[in-house]
Amino acid sequence: MNNPQAICVFCGSRSGNDPRYALEAARLGTMLGQREIRLVYGGGDIGLMGVVVHAALDAGGKATGVIPKFLLEYEVGNPNVDEFIPVETMHERKAIMFDRSDAFVILPGGIGTLDETMEITTWKQLRQHSKPIVVVNIGGCWDALSKLFDSVIETGFAHPSIKELITVVNSVDDVFDAIANAPEPKEETITSHF
Repeated sequence: MNNPQAICVFCGSRSGNDPRYALEAARLGTMLGQREIRLVYGGGDIGLMGVVVHAALDAGGKATGVIPKFLLEYEVGNPNVDEFIPVETMHERKAIMFDRSDAFVILPGGIGTLDETMEITTWKQLRQHSKPIVVVNIGGCWDALSKLFDSVIETGFAHPSIKELITVVNSVDDVFDAIANAPEPKEETITSHF
């Protein structure tokens, strides 16, 4: 995929302990704005979510924020984006974010980010989509995720091709090349256990 119109960024509602996380989130937001690629994100105005959306908007970009109504008081939603969508459930949030995005970029985050990442990756394994998924492993923050994929393969619960469902990069500088070169999901990812 060479010309995504909208990219979903999954990331933390916290900023994390390493200042590189926020720096890379800001750089990604700026790049999205400069490239006129719409940011689709979780609608919050705090943590890395706040960093990426402010950078995208400051660079002249557009953003779609999708947030469950019950989280508005906790995540201090950002209604200043040009498209702000309050929803009832987390499931509805993820479905809208999926529908409005051409690719997914995973920045550092917590269990919510893991949930979003695993769900979108599972959908790709099941060949419900072939959209690129790029994990930005800033300072090794996602090393454990790669090890988890290895463990699932080594213990016989998945075909080795599941590692191709995501592309791991170490910097946001590599995100757009990774999106352009993401492989299609292989049939073996779903059929190897039949």
